[in-house]
Amino acid sequence: MEKVMRLQLQDNHQQKLSPADFLRIGPTVKQDHETFEKDLAGSFLQRLMMLDYRARYIPVTQHSAEVSHSDPVADFDTLNTNESFLDAFFSSHRDSNESKQSHIHPMDVQMAVYHCSDSFLKQSMITKLSQCQYALPLLVPDPVTMDVECPLWTFRQIRKTWKITQIEENSTSIAMKSSPICKAETPMVSFFRLGSLSVSKSQLMSTLINDRHNTFFHRNCPGSTKSRHLLDGVAEIAWYCPSGKPNDAFTDCTAYCNLHGDALSNEKQRDILIDKASVNVVLLPTPKKGDKSMTLVSDLLESEKPVICLITDDDCTAVQTKKGKYKMGLKDRSQSDVSNELKRIIGEILAGQHTTFQLEAMMNVCGIRVDEDDAVIQKGKSGAMEVMKTLQQEDFSKIKDKFLPCQGRLWHEWCKTHKELYQLKGHVEKEKSKKEERLREIRQKQCDAPCSELMELFIGSMSSLPSMDKEFFLKWTQILIDSLSTDDLTAILQSYDEKWSEVLALKKKHAKSESLKRKQTELEQISTKLQSATFGLEHIFREMGQIYEAHKTVEEETRKGQTDWYKYPELAAELMISGYPMELMDGDAGHVPLIWISSLLEAVIKKLGDQRVFVLSVLGVQSSGKSTMLNAMFGLQFAVSAGRCTKGAFMQLVKVSEEMKKEFQCDYVLVVDTEGLRALELAGNATLHHDNELATFVVGLGNMTLINIFGENPAEMQDVLQIVVQAFMRMKKVKLSPSCVFVHQNVTDIAAAEKNMDGKRRLQEKLDQMAQLAAKEEGCEAECFSDVIAFDVQKDVKYFAQLWEGSPPMAPPNPGYSESIQELKKMILSKASTSAGITLSQFKNKIQDLWNALLNEHFVFSFKNTLEIKVYRKLEVQYGNWTWALRSNILTIENQLYNRIENGKVDKMELSHLRETISKTYGEVKKEMENYFDDADKETLVQWRGRFEIKIQQCQDDLVAGVKRKLEEVIQQKKACEKLDRQKTEFENKLLQKSKDLAHQLKDQAQDEEELKKQFDSVWNGWVKELTADTKPIEDINLEEDQMTVIQELGIEWALIEESRRNGGYQYISKLGDYFDYVILTKHREHCDETQQPEEGARKNKNLKQQEKYSRKGAWVTFKTWFGFGIQQPEKNTKSPLSYEEQQSFTSFIEKMEKQTNEIIQLKPVAESGYTSTYLTEVAKNVRECVTEFESEKKYALKKEFTVDLLLHVFNIAGRLLSESHLKFKKRNDALTYLESNKTQYYNIFRSFCKGNSFAVVLGELICEKLKVSMVEAACNKTAIDLAGEMRCNFPAFNGNRLNLEKHVLKSLAKKEDFDSFITYIKHPRKYVETFIKKEVNTYIFNTHKREARDVLKKNIEDLKRLVSQASFTATEKVKTQSRKTDEWLKTFSSLLGDVLAFDASFPQNFTDINDFDFLKEEVEKGLVPISEELSSLSLSKIKKFRQKPDQILIEQLCKCCWVKCPFCAAVCINTMEDHGPEKHNVPFHRPSGIEGWHTRGTEDLVIDFCTTLVASNRSFYPRHDSEEAVPYKQYQRGGDKYAQWMITADESKLTYWKWFVCRFQKQLEEHYNLKFQNWGEIPREWRKHRKDEAIKSLDEMYKCE
Repeated sequence: MEKVMRLQLQDNHQQKLSPADFLRIGPTVKQDHETFEKDLAGSFLQRLMMLDYRARYIPVTQHSAEVSHSDPVADFDTLNTNESFLDAFFSSHRDSNESKQSHIHPMDVQMAVYHCSDSFLKQSMITKLSQCQYALPLLVPDPVTMDVECPLWTFRQIRKTWKITQIEENSTSIAMKSSPICKAETPMVSFFRLGSLSVSKSQLMSTLINDRHNTFFHRNCPGSTKSRHLLDGVAEIAWYCPSGKPNDAFTDCTAYCNLHGDALSNEKQRDILIDKASVNVVLLPTPKKGDKSMTLVSDLLESEKPVICLITDDDCTAVQTKKGKYKMGLKDRSQSDVSNELKRIIGEILAGQHTTFQLEAMMNVCGIRVDEDDAVIQKGKSGAMEVMKTLQQEDFSKIKDKFLPCQGRLWHEWCKTHKELYQLKGHVEKEKSKKEERLREIRQKQCDAPCSELMELFIGSMSSLPSMDKEFFLKWTQILIDSLSTDDLTAILQSYDEKWSEVLALKKKHAKSESLKRKQTELEQISTKLQSATFGLEHIFREMGQIYEAHKTVEEETRKGQTDWYKYPELAAELMISGYPMELMDGDAGHVPLIWISSLLEAVIKKLGDQRVFVLSVLGVQSSGKSTMLNAMFGLQFAVSAGRCTKGAFMQLVKVSEEMKKEFQCDYVLVVDTEGLRALELAGNATLHHDNELATFVVGLGNMTLINIFGENPAEMQDVLQIVVQAFMRMKKVKLSPSCVFVHQNVTDIAAAEKNMDGKRRLQEKLDQMAQLAAKEEGCEAECFSDVIAFDVQKDVKYFAQLWEGSPPMAPPNPGYSESIQELKKMILSKASTSAGITLSQFKNKIQDLWNALLNEHFVFSFKNTLEIKVYRKLEVQYGNWTWALRSNILTIENQLYNRIENGKVDKMELSHLRETISKTYGEVKKEMENYFDDADKETLVQWRGRFEIKIQQCQDDLVAGVKRKLEEVIQQKKACEKLDRQKTEFENKLLQKSKDLAHQLKDQAQDEEELKKQFDSVWNGWVKELTADTKPIEDINLEEDQMTVIQELGIEWALIEESRRNGGYQYISKLGDYFDYVILTKHREHCDETQQPEEGARKNKNLKQQEKYSRKGAWVTFKTWFGFGIQQPEKNTKSPLSYEEQQSFTSFIEKMEKQTNEIIQLKPVAESGYTSTYLTEVAKNVRECVTEFESEKKYALKKEFTVDLLLHVFNIAGRLLSESHLKFKKRNDALTYLESNKTQYYNIFRSFCKGNSFAVVLGELICEKLKVSMVEAACNKTAIDLAGEMRCNFPAFNGNRLNLEKHVLKSLAKKEDFDSFITYIKHPRKYVETFIKKEVNTYIFNTHKREARDVLKKNIEDLKRLVSQASFTATEKVKTQSRKTDEWLKTFSSLLGDVLAFDASFPQNFTDINDFDFLKEEVEKGLVPISEELSSLSLSKIKKFRQKPDQILIEQLCKCCWVKCPFCAAVCINTMEDHGPEKHNVPFHRPSGIEGWHTRGTEDLVIDFCTTLVASNRSFYPRHDSEEAVPYKQYQRGGDKYAQWMITADESKLTYWKWFVCRFQKQLEEHYNLKFQNWGEIPREWRKHRKDEAIKSLDEMYKCE
């Protein structure tokens, strides 16, 4: 235990070390780093795991006075005589130094770590020792009980490969053999010594196996000491494996066993070795009679087994005393001579009959313990044996077909069919539907396939066993499978090697004969056989994945109950978390099982949380040592043995240690190991495509990619570099930016700096050359590799020494390789520490994005970065929140300033003042933005930060400018009313006096309300007439008459105008599908043939029909559909000679005229100055000029009817605006109107006077009358803003981004199932969305949330009431202490209401004598009571009558976005920002183009294809109706700007919504467009299976994907 304590392992003697303690990212081990005893065990294990055989020779730094290497040197300067100096020089200094400790023996370190490790770490440790060509513990005595154990379990992962040389009749044959070492039957040579010897037995044995490597540790090894404790009694074993070369020491694999210590003291171990050995070799001095050794030697000589006695104090030559009994003296002989002689003797013995040794036979040895007898190991083994029983009677090459049916033919066919979805031809939607149906059928067959006994047993054990038992079960299963496949794989691999050599020989001769073709075919057949015979745990997990995918697909569709399959991802996730590599890409099928991988990663996230990972990918040619490098660097478990090269791609999680987390931003490193890029001399186009696909996939996944290059020859790397550079080029184009490191393995002289510099220069030149080639292929510019990716050839290129120090199979790993691993690991960790990596959920999405894009031929056009899209969509929601914060604030400011203007306190709007007013909110928004952009997704958000900051600034500027414009209009209106305002005072004074006089006359009749009303009415008209005698009334306008006059002034006949007006066709001009009736095909009308002119009656009938239906027939398609034929079919006559593009130009022009008319009228001061017919004249002239310009661009002429209908249409729009504005003008400026509106108010004053009320009472009533009007307006305006804000935050359709709004619009359309609503949405999406918002707002306020809306209104009224009460109190208190004047009280009262209520403080002069202001206050308070009661029952419909309207507020907020239509299907872009460049337009809800009226040229067949399907097909299109060159859909962005501005990706989603719509409204669509869904436009029968609820659900699923 002393050694254990010195190594700080005392805690691990009971609580054993496990692989988990070392399978994590920790600090790199420095070769020259000082190592203290307490760190010795950890350093030994870390360096051993990196295949550094010098782990046994770690120098120890002494930090205690108790420990020393040697005695201090004595000082002899004080000795004078030569004699005394000589005596002192040669004297022995033993005194106190004898008590000092020496450092720990290296083998004691190894054995201490061994004893303190659990079974799995022991196995890993022994496996690594074997790879380092060290001897392994075979018999180990327990340091406490001294019981002997055979650690058979630790050997289970070791496999040895060798070549047997057989000489028969002058011919030599070489056979390769590979076997798990536990099952290998080999001769064994046992070595042991009797007594203490001067000769090193272990050193001698090492020279027999490898004279350049110390296989057995001996006394002359670095760090050796005399004292060792844990090694004595240990028997070690090593194997010599011949390479099939003439200089092999032995012709077959031979085991050598070495018993450490005196064999006389370790009887049990000695007897076992003697019994199991084929040859026993004994080292001893010449025995004397009576010695124990004499008896033992005598027994050996009498036994039948060959014995070789090596006598240390004898110099005799080697002699055979009798058959099989040899002796040889060692005295005065060189070790080399002894070694050679021993090889000869042993070779002679083994050439004859001899026994063999098998490790598994140790289980039958009595008197020792075998570790595999432990209950936990046995439990795992028994489960694995049950699994293996199902396989043992089967032909190994047929196991996968029989027991793993889901991943064989069915899965490969599914993958092939799935890829064909991206290579569609002909009737693409029908083809797509057929293939989707075929995919469902295959999945159903996979579900129907019975679960094999193998899978039932395996999954049963995985589900039921405890964690530790499960680990043993998995390990045993892999061991037993490997053992089962050994012989088959060895034979196939040897056959493959021979055939490959023959093919290469023929290729070098540049032969193109039938012989070469035949050999290549044979090679492919062997390769197929090898693939069938390769079987491991990864295939069982692949089967689990396929069972899961099949059931998840089928049972989701059929909605059946779940069975055990849904637990599979959880089982796999537990293994992945424990460090087990999981298959990411199926190498056999060349496909990524996205459903399985997604569910697996979701299960990992569920267990670990959404941890951040740094993804490290590795690429390189086949058999270039990628997996070996990763395993050595991180202690991973990727398969590296012969015949088990990585296929596809595997991923493995490596935890970052707590120590390293301080430097890291990630919790794990996720390593992706890939199959090698093929040897290109054997590769066809398919293999090259696969390599490009694989490289692009793993480069895109990785935060960093290691490119592993074997050797130094640039010519050999060229093909690999081209693949890799093209992958990086694609990443740049899709805005992914991984880093890269090039690793040159197997470099002969990595120390030669000059040579390395030259190598780097050549690599840089090749990379630059490849970058230029890749740039041409990908259609972009790049002069050098650094234009593609950030790359420093000085730092990002590493040279690795060759892996083996000598020639395999007996060569140990090169220590330089381990040092290179350390340097590379250090650099990787350095770069990883600066990277935030990605979360596991982001990694999952990235896998889906990359793979979906790779399925398309054009990766760059097809790549859709889901992570980026999700971050952008969230940013859009935040952008909506920020703009709403600004908008709601500016609306409040607008209300306040409006009231100030009305109260006469503001007569000028300063932009600076408005900006200052909103600055606080703007500052808060900016702060929120800063925090948001610095949040978790900052690496993704940074690309949009500047643009969104500018957009928010623009939003603020636009809102401020808009409010300024509105308020300036209010100021202008108020100024325009100054004349009436002056008259108002005069009117009020006179009316007040007349009311007072009349009241005085009728004071006796005050109680008769009817009589008072009658008397007042009788005089009112006279008063009004008298007061307005000198004022001209403002008349109502006659728009219809003015419109006719203006059109006639343009020179258009009255009859034509009257005809258009009477039949009403102009009302539907913006909704027509065909404008051909407005066209004369001959440009000059005077030369037009009469037959080209439609008859007047036909036109009349058409217009009448248009009133019933917006469109009589469909539009022409905007492109010529090309169905895969080389020659475009000749055009046939169709119902309209106008192309769809021309039809759309009419629609766009009409919309433009509508917009311009709105702008012209809105700029006119109608509300301030009134209406004049010149406004209509201006509109008419603008229309006439624009029509002329529009006509000049066409190859045909336009009829006058078009101009007339367009004029009437825009006049209709202008008329509504003019009427509303003129009404406002009249209300504010017409004296008669003003007086009539105040009649009730003056009746109340009159009645009050009749009752004998004082002036204070009457003034109080007047104030309350004014307040009532103002309070209603203020409450309604505030409520409108509040309700808009509430809906913006809480109403599902309004509280997200533009995509969210679109989803709800489509849902509402589906629920209504109203065809006309659908058509309005399709033709005029913005208008329909505005209508949708209005409808939803009305429903919310007046139906579903009426109670809540009323509560908001009541609260606002209560707030206003409190404000008025407080204002009257404050005004009264102020006046009582100051002037005691009525006008001062009114002025103070008005100022206190100033920002909230509009209150005109001007009142008739009659009220100036009021002195009792407390009484006035009480009257105001009293008057507020009935007002409050009346307002509390105020109808919500009042909100619609005032300035602020909730629906209009929300329309301005939600509809200020992008409305550009898809050039193919006219679906609207769903970006929340209006001008969102350089972000491309996109929409997830694409649709069949026939919905918009497109049909195949020359036919009546509506187009049924989705553009998302077409971009994955082999079809082409013509960008314009007059285009000469067709563009492949896969490269649609080449079609011109309007196409290049869109991002349309091939979509596997079912797009159920529009399929349901087409089937549901097929008849209406056909009638609407007068076309048919037939022939090329026939609806696939699978579409008719979709129901409305599925269509609505698909919108939610699509929304989640975005």
